[in-house]
Amino acid sequence: MSSYPWHHVPGEAAPVPSRTSPVPPLDEDGLGGALDNTAGVHAGADMIRDGIRLLALDKLDQQQTINVLAVLAGAEQSLVTAIGLLVERLTCPDTNPALADLDAETAKQVQTLGELYRYQLAEFGPHDQAAEAIALIDGI
Repeated sequence: MSSYPWHHVPGEAAPVPSRTSPVPPLDEDGLGGALDNTAGVHAGADMIRDGIRLLALDKLDQQQTINVLAVLAGAEQSLVTAIGLLVERLTCPDTNPALADLDAETAKQVQTLGELYRYQLAEFGPHDQAAEAIALIDGI
């Protein structure tokens, strides 16, 4: 069962288990900065940010690292795949009522771009590199 709160409070992540050795802090010019610069757009995006921060700062064991890499990008059905599908959904006037006021031509262009994004992410995304990293960690 998840220990994440039933409702989202921006900036609050699930409790981090105690650690035996420190994990380096996030780099403000790298992941930490990217997370900070994407704050406040929507509660759902803030929850994703909190999850990424938790994963980056939690002391994972080897099996957890393998599992997280697979869920993030190494498996065919990964969070990268889910992000592509979400972009496709958000750019489709049939599934996003916010696009109802677009003229037909613009709506079709937006939808086509979302479909193209999802396709390119699925077909050309770095899934193979994440899977190869998993295999190396696992000793295969």
